Amino acid sequence: MAAITPPEEQPDGGVAMVVNGEARAIAGDPARPLLDALRNELGLHATRFGCGEGHCGACNVMADGRVITACNTPLWSLAGSSIVTLEGLGSEFAPHPLQSAFIDEQAMQCGYCISGVIISAAALLRRNSDPTDRDIREALDRNLCRCGSHNRIIRAVNRAAAIMRAGSHHG
Repeated sequence: MAAITPPEEQPDGGVAMVVNGEARAIAGDPARPLLDALRNELGLHATRFGCGEGHCGACNVMADGRVITACNTPLWSLAGSSIVTLEGLGSEFAPHPLQSAFIDEQAMQCGYCISGVIISAAALLRRNSDPTDRDIREALDRNLCRCGSHNRIIRAVNRAAAIMRAGSHHG
């Protein structure tokens, strides 16, 4: 990761970072939350506003491979970082194994929390290709889901892990 440059040293007061593989310079107040920039400036709407305090996981994204809450992480703290949102994991025509597995297992109901759940699961699978159910539950502990799809979510993460271990995707 590049060194973090304080916002006052940025030429235009904005923050430079990579979002879903694309170099971006995000203008405006560098103290505003990443979530605001993702949704309102970059048009990436999969990341959701939930509690606004980093407790529910609806806004989870990956920053340099680790899960962060976008609702309360200021842009300036991410200068030079690589951010991955749900849109950056896969697409409609080339979905990430987690996205396919969540559909196959019918692991969502309302869908509000699922972006954050999938991001948390993707971070887990990057560091542990063969997680136990306990590993999955621990990785998803900060993701709140009120629909009760928890067992299906565990099955979906296990399905994706098996697909990824088989070598059909390196995500």
